Amino acid sequence: ADESSGYESESAGGERAGAAAAGGSRGRQRRARTAFTSEQVCRLEKTFQRHKYLGAAERRKLAAALQLSEIQIKTWFQNRRMKLKRQI
Repeated sequence: ADESSGYESESAGGERAGAAAAGGSRGRQRRARTAFTSEQVCRLEKTFQRHKYLGAAERRKLAAALQLSEIQIKTWFQNRRMKLKRQI
């Protein structure tokens, strides 16, 4: 129940040193990795089986249904297509 489906605030204190050590030499912080719930992943996978690419309208609808941003949906589909390409 503690899973996050969004990004942590970029103004979170104490992370600046960690970001600089991880390659963020200009002080920019990386966003926290999204922890998708099992329900979100299941729905994303089912949608991916039907459509390898989503149009803007379908992406908006899926993002609203899963309570994710459109960018998170777009990135997930890009990563999933690359995973499929590696498997083939």
